[in-house]
Amino acid sequence: MMSAMPSLPTVRLAEGLTEAQREAVLHTDGPLLVLAGPGSGKTRVITHRAARLAATVARPEEILAITFTNKAAGEMRARIAALGIGARMWVCTFHSLCARLLRTFGEAVGVRPTFSIFDEADAKSLIREAIAACRLSADNWTPAGVRAAISDAKNRMLSPTEYAAQAADFTEKTVARIYQEYQRLLVEQNGCDFDDLLMHVARLLGEHADIREELSDRFRYLLIDEYQDTNHAQYLIATRLAQAHRNICATGDPDQSIYAWRGADIQNILDFEADYPDARVVRLEENFRSTQAICSAAGAVIAHNRQRRHKDLWTRNPPGDPVQVWACDDQTHEARRVAEDIRRYLEEGGQAGDVVVFYRINALSRAVEDELRRLKIPYQVARGVEFYGRKEIKDVLAYLRAVVNPADETALVRAVNTPPRGIGKVTIERLRTSARAQGVDLGAALARAGETAELKSAAKKLRPVAELLEELRRMPPRPVRAIVEAVLSRSGLEAALRQEGEIDNEPLANVYELVNAARQYDEEHANGSLGEWLHQISLVSDVDSVELSGGFVTLMTLHAAKGLEFPVVYMIGLEDGLLPHRRAVLGDDGDLEEERRLCFVGMTRAQKRLTLTHARYRMVRGLTERTVASRFLRELPADEVRTVSRSASPRLRPASHFGQYQAEETAEDFEDDPEFRIGQRVCHPEYGKGRVMALDRRGRQIYVRVYFDDHGLRAFALEHAELSLLEYED
Repeated sequence: MMSAMPSLPTVRLAEGLTEAQREAVLHTDGPLLVLAGPGSGKTRVITHRAARLAATVARPEEILAITFTNKAAGEMRARIAALGIGARMWVCTFHSLCARLLRTFGEAVGVRPTFSIFDEADAKSLIREAIAACRLSADNWTPAGVRAAISDAKNRMLSPTEYAAQAADFTEKTVARIYQEYQRLLVEQNGCDFDDLLMHVARLLGEHADIREELSDRFRYLLIDEYQDTNHAQYLIATRLAQAHRNICATGDPDQSIYAWRGADIQNILDFEADYPDARVVRLEENFRSTQAICSAAGAVIAHNRQRRHKDLWTRNPPGDPVQVWACDDQTHEARRVAEDIRRYLEEGGQAGDVVVFYRINALSRAVEDELRRLKIPYQVARGVEFYGRKEIKDVLAYLRAVVNPADETALVRAVNTPPRGIGKVTIERLRTSARAQGVDLGAALARAGETAELKSAAKKLRPVAELLEELRRMPPRPVRAIVEAVLSRSGLEAALRQEGEIDNEPLANVYELVNAARQYDEEHANGSLGEWLHQISLVSDVDSVELSGGFVTLMTLHAAKGLEFPVVYMIGLEDGLLPHRRAVLGDDGDLEEERRLCFVGMTRAQKRLTLTHARYRMVRGLTERTVASRFLRELPADEVRTVSRSASPRLRPASHFGQYQAEETAEDFEDDPEFRIGQRVCHPEYGKGRVMALDRRGRQIYVRVYFDDHGLRAFALEHAELSLLEYED
């Protein structure tokens, strides 16, 4: 019989909620789909629902809430705790859930509890090793490209053998060979990359009925946030965990699905009702974040997508200022206008931390950074995980990983000669050869180095490392801080870093911050261990590392924008080829719809002011090219938008893709031509159908550039171009 529930009146948890929010919170049994628009109070609904379940029908440990970032999970835990519930509730990311389950059940799929988690850098390093083992060149088979292909295979639950069986061409067959070797190396080192965590648990739940039944029965209520971002492996995990009780609550928004490039499948949320025909569907449509002008503009853009569930995005907030659309001369003019507008905002009493500049690709930040520096405006560029990727941090973590997992060859090789001990590649290779000859892992071979003839000359250098690792393994697994401090002091790392100087010694400050992180972990996890802490910090994501509390203007990519909000938002580079990205322009409708969703996500981060910019010319790979304003700008509602087309101070403008400068007509002059305009569909007798991408004047001659559906980009002198207008084709 279930123990007494915590006393927390249901009515209190429903206070202050809208009717739709209350419906989602008070729903109890059976599948529930919450379609939550941006700024609609989604996190509040999830946390209040979890707390109500724990207060009325389930113990906290019977509730599993899954989200996509550690930061979101931390916020969710804090909110539930503030409601007086949930000390034992499972609130985590998919990856941290899987790491936790593999520590308990992993041996059923060949993963020992002491496994290491390989981050992206380690995974690419191991892939490079696999490429070499296959006698291939990393110049022809880049680790990043192969890593992406293997990641996609794992997201589709394809083992190396299954991937090889479906390989259709030389490239896929070669990747299959590398995948096979890469996975062999991972197994040999008792390691998992990020994709393995999901794939192994999905297999575990699919192939071991006893474990699936135990876990499915344990978690009586399952709440999944950002369901539109789940990939196939995550979908299988959620479905199998919900099998016993079917109490699954999926929360998300198809209009904010922007991660197909890393395996997310929008169909998981679109098909939820097909998977659960008896599901209750609740729509959260009221936006509490943005002005009506911003909501109307964003809603008009996303309405052009077909892969979606209809929602009306509305708000009780004031109408607010119209959305601004700026047409600029080039990227320098664009950056200058943005920076000067930010300066005016700050002079009027605004805070730098209120402001964000979004862009589709990182390369667009440079011009904005230059102008912000010129105006002495403080800014930060959010580029994802940095702290745990720093050399000095990875050096310390290499020792700790080798302590927990002696088979972790990648970590051990790094630790052996850090700080430098005169142990070269030849010695490392002899150590590897010795390990394989003895049938032991590299850690065991290191401990026996003095007994091996090939290693006797290097034994004097290897012995101190082996003794240090053995000493560290004898230490209690907690407190973690003591082990980290022991690594720093006894390995020589701290002394080596001190030699770099006492003033502004950032590497030394960073390793001390790692000690602080370990101390904080000890305080928050009474039963934690070194292995669990290593798993936790291995799963820090890009968004987790973005610090928005300081007095800085933030510059970041649109893909990092999810879950954030700012009073003032600038989105730059809204041009066909940038947003939407060139791959989507040349791809299918699904690619283009994802780009539109990305634009929608960026727009709906804005609370009060939204400015969208594009440049008539932009320098790409050193060449200045004419651009086409993003098609998404043409989808904005005229009554909610104010378009400003203002040129920079008189100067010579870029003439063409030759990178030269000369006086010429503006883009509007070309677009007023009665015969052809940028964006029109045309037909050519040889190349077939295409779209006008640019009109350039070279001297007295006008050239038209057309992207043809079947032949790519072609350019013609307009007076000789055999083009006809397709008046009735979009």
